[in-house]
Order: sequence, then C-alpha cells, then structure tokens
Amino acid sequence: MDGEIKNFLEELAGKTGIDFSVYDLEGKFLAGKENSEQRITTDFSGMEQKAQAGKTLFWIKCKGKNYACAINGAGVVEKNYAYLIKELVESAFYKDGLSKVDFYKSVLMGESNGTQSARYMKKFAIKDSPAFVMVLTLPKGKKAGVLAVLESYGEEERDFAVDVGDEQLAFVKFLDGEEDCQPSTEYAEFIKQSVYEETGVSVKITIGGTVKTIAELSSSYMQAIATLRMVNSTNAKGEIHSFKEFVLIKMLEDLPRHKLGEYLNTLLDYSAKDVFNDEEMINTAEEFLLNSLNVSETSRNLYLHRNTLTYRLDKIEKETGLDIRKFSDAVTFRLITILSKLTR
Repeated sequence: MDGEIKNFLEELAGKTGIDFSVYDLEGKFLAGKENSEQRITTDFSGMEQKAQAGKTLFWIKCKGKNYACAINGAGVVEKNYAYLIKELVESAFYKDGLSKVDFYKSVLMGESNGTQSARYMKKFAIKDSPAFVMVLTLPKGKKAGVLAVLESYGEEERDFAVDVGDEQLAFVKFLDGEEDCQPSTEYAEFIKQSVYEETGVSVKITIGGTVKTIAELSSSYMQAIATLRMVNSTNAKGEIHSFKEFVLIKMLEDLPRHKLGEYLNTLLDYSAKDVFNDEEMINTAEEFLLNSLNVSETSRNLYLHRNTLTYRLDKIEKETGLDIRKFSDAVTFRLITILSKLTR
C-alpha cells in the first residue's frame, strides 16, 4: 500500500476514534486495528453489512486503486461511519483544479465520487442526464485525427471524447428527448461511418449500457471495456458490439470452469465435436447467426452459392441435431460455441 495513503488512514483513525481496517482486493490485511493475519471476503459491491459476522464492509478508491474496508459492527452508526470514511478518504486524494476534460476522464475512470462530481458539474455548468459510453479502438498513430472528428459531434458541448490510453478513445453520448429512442448501436454506426469518411480510418466500437447520471459513467465505460475484451476472446465478428450482446458470456464467465464443462458435456454430443472444431463450419454458422438467419445475406457476405450454404447448414444439422435455421436451435448452437471457447 502507498505510504501516503497508509499514513492518512492511520491519522484518520486516530483523529476520529473510528476503528476500521483496510484490505487489498484479495482480502489481505493492509492497515488498521485488526489482526494482521485476518482476512475478509471481498465478494461484495458498494457497501454491505454482515450482521452474522458483525461487520460493515465498504470500498474506497485512492490514486486509482480500490481497497476494501471493514468496521466492527453492523448497525446504523457503523453505516454512517463507513460513508464518512469513504467521503473523507476519497476527497483527500482527489485532485483539485481539474480541467473539464480531466474531470470527465476522472469520472470515466471511477476516480470521482458523487460529491466531487457535483462540485465540478456546478463549476463547468454541466447538465446531468442519461448517457452511454463508446470505446473506439483504432490503428496506431491515428488518435489526433479521430479525436478531432469526435469533438466536432459534441452537441451543445455536452457530448465529449477523451483519450483513455493505448489506441483507444472514449466518446460519451448524452441522451434526452427523442434521442432516448435511438439504439446506441445505430449511433455508433453513424460515428464509425463519419470517422471513416473524414479520416479514412476504420475503427472498432464497443458500447456500454445507458446510465442515468454522470457520476455513473464509469460503469458504462467499464462495460464497454469488458465488451472489447469479450469480443477479442471470442473472435466475435463485426465492428460494433454492445455490452447487452455479451451479458450471457459475462454470466458464464462468472461460473466455475468445471461447471462450464458440465454444461458443455450436457449440450454437446460426442459425434458433434468435429463440427465445433471445424473453423470453416463455425465461421459459416456464426455469419448466419450474425445475419439474423438470413440465407441470402449470409451467402452474399461469405461469397458462397446458396446451395453451398444450404449444404453446410444441412451438415451442421445432421452432425449436431441442431437446425440453426430455427431460432431455438440457433440459441443452443450459440451457447455451445461460447462454452467451447470459455473452456479451452
């Protein structure tokens, strides 16, 4: 743990008289009043009171790192103490004098709590409203041109783009009125096409869910980053993907690996394994699913004769027992391909 953070926490405990302990992400003791050998469970979010264990657990974030904290007791007083400690610690290590762009970036990175966000929103006269985050991944050396295009699409200086490192830019789209009805994927397609027309750069876009307030933007950003990771790990086709598409994969990732294997063995007949090891057949099936089970569209995209595509779909059905021209069988096939990739 950073020495400055540790000293501040110990000084805070001394001045307030609140006995609390701090742990790393694995629950290993770092500082405080507890036994240094003691560990806690960190499988909680936000704040949680465990009456049986007699503890109030909560998270704090300092200098970009998350720490779990525990207070003995699980009553109203301890809950209020937890909120107080969180506010004092995060405020102490939050940078003052941020520019508007730096403030937005701090929100995306989860480095700004509600109070800090409110202060800067007032300073910059920022109106709170629902929004979603898109992460654009682009070729090396193309950031400046793409960033200039994104900045030109900011409406009323609300939408904004920031450099988030590597070869990635984040673009935040605010919603109000009729825009709430426009799917985020449609807007992402518009941005992708605009960037290509004005710079010649082809970008990949992943999209987080829509959140209600600016203070929650980090959640949408993390969903967009998680979507990018899952797109890469599953070799998903297409240039635009939203977190909603991958919720099933995220749910499956959270299960123990042996459990995934059990589900795969239940769904996958031994005789069907050759199909799922055949790259050509899998690519054909995934393109067919991507094109909403449309034979003509799939044939055109794969440069295949309709008869060739029909032959492959028939072969998949014969060897797996799944006719992916039917929605229910297509869902089962998709689930098997996901499980296959997660258990490799």
